[in-house]
Amino acid sequence: MAEKVCPIWVGYLLASPLRKLFENPQKILSPYVEKGMKVLDIGCAMGFFSLPLAQMVGSKGRVICVDVQEKMIRSLEKRARKAGLFNRIETRICHHNSLGLDDLREEVDFALGSAVVHEVPDASRFFFEIYETMKPTGRFLVTEPKGHVSEKDFEITVSVAEQNGFKIIESPKIDRSRVVLLGKGNVKRKYLQH
Repeated sequence: MAEKVCPIWVGYLLASPLRKLFENPQKILSPYVEKGMKVLDIGCAMGFFSLPLAQMVGSKGRVICVDVQEKMIRSLEKRARKAGLFNRIETRICHHNSLGLDDLREEVDFALGSAVVHEVPDASRFFFEIYETMKPTGRFLVTEPKGHVSEKDFEITVSVAEQNGFKIIESPKIDRSRVVLLGKGNVKRKYLQH
């Protein structure tokens, strides 16, 4: 589904434990994630957020990790095994035109899209597919790096999400990021290809 993807070598930098000093997954995600949840990590790369999510959902929860790059997914699987969290994680390699989540209709409690929307070729389809996976009470946290995504471009992203049925719940603060927490709105919608 990606138009321009993160190079593998950058994936190693993004998975670095040093990143936690300025972007702590536990602090960012704990307001939204509870034990037993089914969570979706879109554009998971090597699992910087996936592994903490797996700890947070506990043994009865599940984290579905989706990325377009097989090498990123394989690295995540290796890291999950080493951390003893592999049994809580399901990995999926998506395609350039679909996340491949049709089997998850209204099953997801929480979804995370960290620094991924600016990489997808069709944001409308991206939000449409995620909306379909969300439970009526589900939440979707979208973060984009300020260095890559302008305020105007982020406003367009949020508008596309709203056109696909999402509503803004809040705009949390994360350093060096543009952030919005979305929930399902009460609208009839269908995917319109732009």
